[in-house]
Amino acid sequence: MGTLTKSGIIDEIVVNTGLSRKDASEGVETFIDIIKSNLAKAESVSISGFGKWKIREKGARRGRNPKTNEEITITPRRVVTFSLSNVLRAKLTNKV
Repeated sequence: MGTLTKSGIIDEIVVNTGLSRKDASEGVETFIDIIKSNLAKAESVSISGFGKWKIREKGARRGRNPKTNEEITITPRRVVTFSLSNVLRAKLTNKV
């Protein structure tokens, strides 16, 4: 089992819907752009039955350079987190 890529998603849409590759590609690109745009505005993105992406603020913290063992300060930053929906979590748990 390999990794599903954007191209693979487009191929699946083409096979399952009969859309042209161009239309499927535009749809996937638009979908991704909408998600990126909302996350850039620090807005959550929730897809029912799948999960939720949200922005989390991480504060400054102490860290260590693994090569030199020198102590450094890691600057505050924003990261994207993803939480599974209960529906998807149950589906994955029952399959394993």
